[in-house]
Amino acid sequence: MGVSKHALNGSRFAEGPKNARVMLVGQNPGREEVKQGRPFVGMAGKYLNRVLKEKGIDRKQLYLTCVVKEPTPKNRKPASDEINRWMPDLVREIKEIDPWIMVLMGRVAWNTPRSEKIEYVETYHPAAAMRFPKVRQKFEKDIETLSRIMQRRGLSVMEQIPHVPG
Repeated sequence: MGVSKHALNGSRFAEGPKNARVMLVGQNPGREEVKQGRPFVGMAGKYLNRVLKEKGIDRKQLYLTCVVKEPTPKNRKPASDEINRWMPDLVREIKEIDPWIMVLMGRVAWNTPRSEKIEYVETYHPAAAMRFPKVRQKFEKDIETLSRIMQRRGLSVMEQIPHVPG
């Protein structure tokens, strides 16, 4: 079970086991992701890590990637031409990883083409969940749903850790 710091097709800002059964997809790398060359390592990534841990999910068993494989000016939402340019790379990545479950985080990721053999969880991007309480509730509930789906599919899930505000 090798861990790739980059997508199998050579694109950047993806990491996780090449045989991961769960794939998380975001929109595009931000400043911290560009600096480290890894997905979800900025503030939104730290929040995502905390929620995953609370719901008993080990990030190391997930494959994390994004639709657009390059930063956008001022970290704006990718434009449709950028999404269309990078979508074939994401589709190849999905075929190579062959996940059972995909979590599509945010409107850009919701554009990902669907396959009948993959189970999908559509949720908000962790950055939006950090900013808006109603979005945060839905995001955390959706990650809990992911945990239940993983258990149902026979994937290992750790004991859930209760969230202590602070």
